[in-house]
Amino acid sequence: MERNSRGFWSAYEAKLFDKKVNARIGIPVLLLMENAGSAVAYHALRMLGKRKKVVIFCGKGNNGGDGLVAGRHLVSMGVKPDIFMLGGSHNLKSASLVNFLILKKLGQKISELNSNSISRLKKTISSYDLIIDAIFGVGLRNEVGGLYADVIGLINSSGCSVLSVDLPSGMNADTGMAMGDCVKADRTVTFMMKKAGMCNKIGLSYCGKIIVSNLGVPKTTV
Repeated sequence: MERNSRGFWSAYEAKLFDKKVNARIGIPVLLLMENAGSAVAYHALRMLGKRKKVVIFCGKGNNGGDGLVAGRHLVSMGVKPDIFMLGGSHNLKSASLVNFLILKKLGQKISELNSNSISRLKKTISSYDLIIDAIFGVGLRNEVGGLYADVIGLINSSGCSVLSVDLPSGMNADTGMAMGDCVKADRTVTFMMKKAGMCNKIGLSYCGKIIVSNLGVPKTTV
């Protein structure tokens, strides 16, 4: 893998990372996801302090898988989060599916979000101490709409602290612009390098404080 001296990745470079690091040093996606979720859980605990009421919104891709791993780590630390899936758990694949099934075997309830559950959430979401946003990552290509836009709007109007995984859901990883609706996070845990869109005022306004986690991969490999 070629060294990157710019200090940030494009969306394309970020998407290639998993394949390249596997080919070069043999780290599989499942292990990268484990390290990502562990980092998210660590920073979630730092934001929580003595508070313990957490909700995690997970999409169907690897970003959602990171959220599922974070949920498992939080459970192991005595914090039992509420977890909601967007996009249908039947659409989960590979490492994300593995982590979904692990949580289910541990007895963790994972709810599928729909219009009815959104209505109920509107009444309770402000009671959470922390929202973890693991809906979309760098793979987002289209404008956010429908149920996804409803959830992002709910997150932004909740008044809760928000921690985003890799980048705020709905943010264009290259430009920092909102692709329709975008989560406004208090903190964002991103992986290996900042994404290009995080390096301007627009992107920063969505990210809040940015924390870079190296996923257990030496910096010399990127």
